[in-house]
Amino acid sequence: MERTPEPPSHTGPPDPAPLTLREVFHTWWPLAASWLMMASELPVLSAVVARQAHPSIHLAAYGGVVFPIALVVEAPIIMLLAASTALSRDWASYVRLRRFMLTAGAGLTAVHLLVALTPLYGWIVGSLMHAPEEIRAPARLGLLIMTPWTGSIAYRRFQQGVLIRFDRSRLVGVGTAVRVTTNFSFLTLGYLLRFPGIVTATTAVAAGVVAEAIFAGLCVRPVLAGPLRSAPAAGTPLTLGRLLHFYVPLAMTPLLSLFSLPILSAGMGRMPLALESLATWPVVNGLIFAFRSTGLAYNEVVIALLDRVRPRAALARFTVLLAGTTSILFLLLAYTPLGRFWMAGISGLPPALADLGLRGLRLAFVLPALGVVQNWFQGNLVHAHRTRGVSEAVGLALITLVLVTVAGVHLGSLPGLVIGVLAMIAGNLVQTVWLTVRTRGGGAPILQAGGTR
Repeated sequence: MERTPEPPSHTGPPDPAPLTLREVFHTWWPLAASWLMMASELPVLSAVVARQAHPSIHLAAYGGVVFPIALVVEAPIIMLLAASTALSRDWASYVRLRRFMLTAGAGLTAVHLLVALTPLYGWIVGSLMHAPEEIRAPARLGLLIMTPWTGSIAYRRFQQGVLIRFDRSRLVGVGTAVRVTTNFSFLTLGYLLRFPGIVTATTAVAAGVVAEAIFAGLCVRPVLAGPLRSAPAAGTPLTLGRLLHFYVPLAMTPLLSLFSLPILSAGMGRMPLALESLATWPVVNGLIFAFRSTGLAYNEVVIALLDRVRPRAALARFTVLLAGTTSILFLLLAYTPLGRFWMAGISGLPPALADLGLRGLRLAFVLPALGVVQNWFQGNLVHAHRTRGVSEAVGLALITLVLVTVAGVHLGSLPGLVIGVLAMIAGNLVQTVWLTVRTRGGGAPILQAGGTR
């Protein structure tokens, strides 16, 4: 009797399982919690300052001058988190990135002081931003207090990228909790001691970022001594030339994006209800940022997880779920009594400012979903080292924002806050479209390349 041949046994290791939705969520939620905690800073800060003396002046000084200028100065180092996540694969690459971070942090801190201490301040705030006269002096004091901001953020974002790369993303969330706790403690102290609102706000923010930087430096030490030190050397060494080719387009991305803040402030200062719009803008922008923050956290998740086994199906599903969830939650806030409660009750805005803020908030419902989709495409481009497409998209968004803002100034019939929100929407739509084009074109389509093993 003939025996039926048995199928050949599989003696090799089993095929690794593809990335799952659960694993994406496990990587994403600590980073999302970190961004949400950071996003809570501006609404809480606005609520505290709104309850101190001369709230309109100090809110406008912080939200219309100090915060936009500080963000523009630090913009070139914001993408150190993405760069460190993508490139800190071995010790030599880490050392190269660390040297770059220290140089950039010191140079940008010098730029910050140059703006705050020289006549350049009067030209930027007066001639370019057209800030109301009554907010210029308190804003200058606040900008000086914020001096540690840029260097601290450069250091902690660089170290946090290492933590994410080596599966320690939970510590990023813990570090943000340290920052927020420090921030809120100083806000409480400033309120109880009756400091001027601008002093309360900027001291709290500066203390928070310094505390988080110290915490990140302590947390990364075991990684540096263990997994990073023993990681095999990358196939191609990270030379300065390769680093600049990768990072310069990334650095341009937040620089171009953050130019939108002083541009919007300058536009609002030339439109109807200028002071009211500048005073309400920190509250509205803070809420928009809070809902977009979960999408901002997604950028590093995509970069890190595209190295996993067959990752794209799970990441694409998570993109859709996250975009839909944030949109629904934002609509519930903007179009129910919760919106007015937030504006008037929690943020403490007077009735007229609360009405203006609610009007702007209801226009912005598309922004959270756009943020998620943008970071899905942006993460794909950074992972493929095609970072130029990212800066192109933001450049087109900035041009669009400027055009809408200029049109609003010439129109002169709508409040500055309303035009500001419409300009943000138009710019984000253009940015999303261009990221889609660059991800699907420009050589091999990225959505079918890489991360499929």
